[in-house]
Amino acid sequence: MTGPTALRPQHPVSRSLSGLVDTFDLDVRGDIDGVELSGISLSTTTVQPGDLYVGVPGRNAHGASYAADAARSGAVAVLTDEAGAALAAEAGLPVLVTPDARAALGDVAAWIYRTADNPATLFAVTGTNGKTSVVYVLYAILSQLGVVAGLTSTAERRIGELAVTSNLTTPEASELHALLARMREAEVRAVGVEVSAQALSRHRVDGLVFDIAGFTNLSHDHLDDYSDLENYFQAKLELFQPDRSRRGVVTVDSEWGTRLAQSSRIPVTTLSTLPGGTAEWRMSVLEEHATFTRFALEGPEGRRLETTLPLLGWFMAANAALAIVMLVESGFDLDAIAHALDRDGGIDVYIPGRTERVSGEHGPTVYIDYGHTPDAFLNTLEAIRRTTEGRVIMVFGADGDRDTTKRADMGAIAARGADAVVITDFHPRFEDPASIRQALLDGARAAVPDAELYEIADPRAAFRAALALAGDGDAVLYAGPGHEDYQEVAGVKLPYSARDDARLALREAGWLQ
Repeated sequence: MTGPTALRPQHPVSRSLSGLVDTFDLDVRGDIDGVELSGISLSTTTVQPGDLYVGVPGRNAHGASYAADAARSGAVAVLTDEAGAALAAEAGLPVLVTPDARAALGDVAAWIYRTADNPATLFAVTGTNGKTSVVYVLYAILSQLGVVAGLTSTAERRIGELAVTSNLTTPEASELHALLARMREAEVRAVGVEVSAQALSRHRVDGLVFDIAGFTNLSHDHLDDYSDLENYFQAKLELFQPDRSRRGVVTVDSEWGTRLAQSSRIPVTTLSTLPGGTAEWRMSVLEEHATFTRFALEGPEGRRLETTLPLLGWFMAANAALAIVMLVESGFDLDAIAHALDRDGGIDVYIPGRTERVSGEHGPTVYIDYGHTPDAFLNTLEAIRRTTEGRVIMVFGADGDRDTTKRADMGAIAARGADAVVITDFHPRFEDPASIRQALLDGARAAVPDAELYEIADPRAAFRAALALAGDGDAVLYAGPGHEDYQEVAGVKLPYSARDDARLALREAGWLQ
């Protein structure tokens, strides 16, 4: 994997600036005759020669005020709003004016990169937990079917063996359309896209109509961005509208899923993982082990598939079942999927930092996970408890400058579900890390007054303390960092990989060679 960067088409086909103006009826300031566009960028740090630079209002400044920097990097024109037009004038570039440049970004990027001509089937996955896992399972099964596939997720953007790390769960529209154009060059025929609520609210998937949209679940998260769960739900529901998606698959294990299926304005197929569920498709776990989960998927007309997933937990099986039903809804035959999975001994998937086992054959079983919500904690701890003979020790922290209302529940669930809990720093950002830890500790003590709790600020020391509490037959869950390779403190991203550090600590303890 390479460092974080945007993937663009290697052989862009330019389009005329005058054509863009005519298509979107834009107001023009300056001379546009003969100007050709080959790309689009929302940031001066990513501008390439031939780009249209888009200046939008930011938290601290208007992006149009950096138009001169964009021009020096090779931008040939600026798209902005009326306020930005005056700021961009000194750059000497033609300026195109629209009432809301961010709202226009997706459609303009789609036009520049000819997204409508892309033959790939587009899969979108939304929900609080499980989005990344579904996207990776889609990618894995498509690959096992011999289909050239791509994905974009919280962890990475991937085209076959080419991968770059991600900065956002869903990239900005300018990057997303460029990525799809690069995938078209690589003859990608199916793409899985992780779609956050923020991506829908902030126009990141504008200019796309997905063939199949999938919904995993909805639980407490992102209430710093949305005033309550109802508003959060409404943001997710936006994906299940005709201008966003053609068909949907919805997991209806909760009231939110049932409501979404009922409120959807596109045709929807339902999936349930609950015993006695009345959905069209039903998933049931057959075997659950520390290293794999075997499950059955049953659907209309007696269709059935049994397979194995090399991951822990019923919730991972639920994610895989959702991916399979999405594939069937897109036109893939269930029997063909079953044949490919049988041939390969199950779903051949690796999901970075999602209940990822980093330990060896001896000593405690150690999982690194990206879960950072109360619901994710609950499901993962329950799955580990069912497959662990000894004690369960948990290490975690909480995001700074993010939803503070979930911290007490995170602490409470950890205290109830684990035999010992080590609370540490995660990404304090600009918050006081001690106050974040205190909120987690208060939640844990309120739920289990005599809980075995430890507070160790440094994550390296915290993990080693947790490992020292564990032995053969025990399990350690380190929740939060997942695939990430940094810790953010006061605006600085410090190098830190929980996966690498955990393996180092295991070697230091003599558990790994």
